[in-house]
Amino acid sequence: MAMSRFYPLLFSCLLLYTPQVSKAHVMLPTSFSFRDMDWITCLGVVLVLFLFIASTLLYKYINQYWQLLQNRMQREEEDGKRLEYLIRDSNAEQISRLWNIINQLLKNKRIGAVLFFMLGTVLQGRAQFYEKVEDLDLLSQGGVLVTMVLVAIPLVVAIILLVVQIRKQVRKSAHMGTKKEAEELATYMRKQDDIDAAVFEKRMGALQYRLSDQELSGEAAISDEKGLLQSRNLENLPFVAKKRKALPRPKIDASSSRLIQWFIGTATFWLLFGTTVGEYLGIKFIAPDAEAISWLSFGRLRPVHTNAVFWGWSSLGMIGLGYYIVAKVSNVQLQKVNWGWYSLILINASVLLGSLSLMAGINNGGGEYREYIWPIMLLFALGLAFTLGSYLKTIAKRETKEIYISNWYIVSAVLFISIVAVVGYLPSYQDGLGETIIQGYYMHQAVGMWFMLFTLGIVYYFLPQQLNRPIYSYSLGILAFWTQILFYTLIGTHHFVFSAIPWWLQTVAIVASAGMVIPVAAGTTNFIMTFRGAWHKVRDSYSLPFFVVGIVFYFTGSMQGTAEAFRYTNLLWHFTDFTVAHSHMTMYGIIAFLLWGGIYALLPRLTGKESGQAAIGTHFWLALIGLMIYSVSLMYGGTLRGLAWMENVPFIDSVTLMMPYWLWRAIGGTLMWISHIIFAYNVFQMMAVGKEEKSLVDQVVDYLEKENIETN
Repeated sequence: MAMSRFYPLLFSCLLLYTPQVSKAHVMLPTSFSFRDMDWITCLGVVLVLFLFIASTLLYKYINQYWQLLQNRMQREEEDGKRLEYLIRDSNAEQISRLWNIINQLLKNKRIGAVLFFMLGTVLQGRAQFYEKVEDLDLLSQGGVLVTMVLVAIPLVVAIILLVVQIRKQVRKSAHMGTKKEAEELATYMRKQDDIDAAVFEKRMGALQYRLSDQELSGEAAISDEKGLLQSRNLENLPFVAKKRKALPRPKIDASSSRLIQWFIGTATFWLLFGTTVGEYLGIKFIAPDAEAISWLSFGRLRPVHTNAVFWGWSSLGMIGLGYYIVAKVSNVQLQKVNWGWYSLILINASVLLGSLSLMAGINNGGGEYREYIWPIMLLFALGLAFTLGSYLKTIAKRETKEIYISNWYIVSAVLFISIVAVVGYLPSYQDGLGETIIQGYYMHQAVGMWFMLFTLGIVYYFLPQQLNRPIYSYSLGILAFWTQILFYTLIGTHHFVFSAIPWWLQTVAIVASAGMVIPVAAGTTNFIMTFRGAWHKVRDSYSLPFFVVGIVFYFTGSMQGTAEAFRYTNLLWHFTDFTVAHSHMTMYGIIAFLLWGGIYALLPRLTGKESGQAAIGTHFWLALIGLMIYSVSLMYGGTLRGLAWMENVPFIDSVTLMMPYWLWRAIGGTLMWISHIIFAYNVFQMMAVGKEEKSLVDQVVDYLEKENIETN
């Protein structure tokens, strides 16, 4: 609750300190400065944010250590009941092992030596930062500001290292305390000449007791002489009209699990790479003359950023989750796993070669999101072909009569992106207005018929699974599916309103954009009603909050796109930073958040490991707050810029107008980028192979077994 109250307060403070352009500062097109106190405030807010997170983590670890000490002191005071506590906290298998080794020790009556361990030292770090500025005008100099940031970086790193070291020492102390307690218990039991077996037998009986599930109903058959009761076989109910429980999910095989983890792992890498480039581009908005290296120029890096997060992060993440979903809802093992590996290699090769070629200045020309040259994009298309083949063969082998709606969306998405890629790269009709129309088609179909369709298929599986309840309405899902295909394929040219494209074609795009209200309203209603009666589960889940945010942005972002299509709003917002905010609200607020929810729901099932709750919560809040700062500032600034253009204000004045909002863009983008680093850490925690820490009972048994072997 403390975190939920802090972040809205922080966001309000940030809005209060929005920097304004001073008339006393004459800003050139290539460089500018802000008021001195604004830079200090921004730097201070970032440091306060880090200090708050660090303090929260420190409080958590110190509280864990204090609870550990209290429990240890309580058990020392009740030394006579330590064996009783040990039996109470153990499962049937552990009790059985413990009793067997105690029996053997009592027969041999041998007592061995006990090993003692010492605690390590605690690393304590301290950092100081002091700077005296006599002339406030220095803060308007770029070099001074960069120096301040560079000085702040070691401070932040020191805080992070301090938290990590304290966490490490707390865990080490807890581990050593458990080992010491296990050693003491083993010594205590070796000294006993007789241990009552009844204690073990009583606990074993309690653990092995099972209900028959007939306690309330009894074994008698149903007897209804007056015909008041009706009994129906749930398997024969109509599929659409009635809800039913999810199909049984067989355990996934090791080869499929390894493939899915590689898809998620490589997707995470491209997320870090692509958003690191985006973070650098955001900084270039407020420091455009930071460097003059050609392959780091904005024109080359911008498509590197967009294509890496499109075809690297989002596509690989979706395909990886799709391999799990398609097999699960078909109730069979994934078919053609080796084709999945071919797809993984080809798509990663495409994004890698594409990024290198774009930085080298080799591109496809003016087409947005299709800057990769056709031989490189061909690798991506071949990877999709292998993926589609694996999906279709798995669905063909399904053990269910129906094809679940998730597979409708997922397979359709792969089919559509294949068509879109071919149309977008064919040389025919790629001249003049034909190229413009094809560009609108390609750009919007890539977003709506690839990313959106596929991600909705992911939600239709993971949302009911996480809520442990069926989807609210299968019919609404089918309605949303077909209406999205009907309307979304027509809206590409709403990006070119008031252009030389035929007026009727622009009008068709605007009408289809309004028609998108139907699938969006149907899908959102379906998802929200699925939460009905289960909202309390959001509080206890770390994956459901990501789905909630994604669903909210699915409605708001899609409706915002419809609003932007109308002629007046298009005149106001088009070509401004408002469209940049909109694209991030959709591709980040919808696609990224829903992918994160799916990944956090799936990886623990594959690896048996979960990341820390604090780390996942930090990832969630930094990403959400960063997105809101990023989007709100650009939407507000973009609206002012559009109004300025409509008033025929000189273009350079609109550039000056946007400078404060570009600063907030950089701040929001930085928070989002930090959240991605935390997400990568969480993925590593869930996928890393490490030695599992043994419980107290297992360590006691190990000590006794070791002693028994040595004495024999």
